[in-house]
Amino acid sequence: MKKWECSVCGYIHVGDEPPEECPVCSANKSMFVELIEEQKPTETAAAPEATSQSPPAVQPAAPLTLPARIYALASGLTALHHLHPIMVHTPNGVVPMALVFLLIGAWFGSSLWATAAWYSLIFVLISLPLVLFTGYVMWQQRYRRAFTPIFKIKISASIVTVVLLLGLIIWWAIQPEIITAPLPGRWIYLTGCFLLVVAVGIAGHFGGKLVFGNRRD
Repeated sequence: MKKWECSVCGYIHVGDEPPEECPVCSANKSMFVELIEEQKPTETAAAPEATSQSPPAVQPAAPLTLPARIYALASGLTALHHLHPIMVHTPNGVVPMALVFLLIGAWFGSSLWATAAWYSLIFVLISLPLVLFTGYVMWQQRYRRAFTPIFKIKISASIVTVVLLLGLIIWWAIQPEIITAPLPGRWIYLTGCFLLVVAVGIAGHFGGKLVFGNRRD
C-alpha cells in the first residue's frame, strides 16, 4: 500500500490513490504527495574525483532591517513554542464566562456582574492581537497559506469575532446600563454576546480539528 501525505496539514492516507479531499483540512487531491521510504544503498558510492577548482564564492545575504528581525524572532518563537494553541484559550475560555456574567447581571439587575463581564471582554480585546498574530504565523509557516474551506471558515470566524467584540465594548462604553436596566436593546446586546461565543467556538473547533485531526492511519 502507498502512503500519501497532505502537504497542507500533514494528514497521512494509506491507499493506492490519494483521497479526493483531505478529511482534516479539506485540501484537494493535488495537495497530496506520495511518501517513499528511504532504502539503504547496497553499494558504497564512489568518492568524487578531486578537483583543483575552488567552490564558487557565496554572496553574503543582505542584513535584515530591525522590524524584519523582530518579526523573524517573534514568528520563530511562535512556531517553536506553539504559542497559538496556548493563546486561543483566552477568548475560548473568557468569552463564554463573560456571557454567563451578563446573563446573571441581567437576571438580578446586578451592575457588579455586568461590570465583571465588560472587563472580561476588555481582557479578551487586549489579548486578541497576539492571538491573531500567532494564528497568522502558524497559517503562513505550517499550513503554507492554504485557503481551503476550513481556513476560510476560521478566518471568517476571526473577523466576526473582532467586529462583535469591538461593537459590544463600544456599546457598553456609550450605554453602561444596557444590561442592568430594562432597556429595549438589552436582548440585542445579549444576542450579540451569544453570537460572539459562537464565532469564537467555531474558530476554536476548526483549529482543534487541524491539530487533533492530524492523525496517522
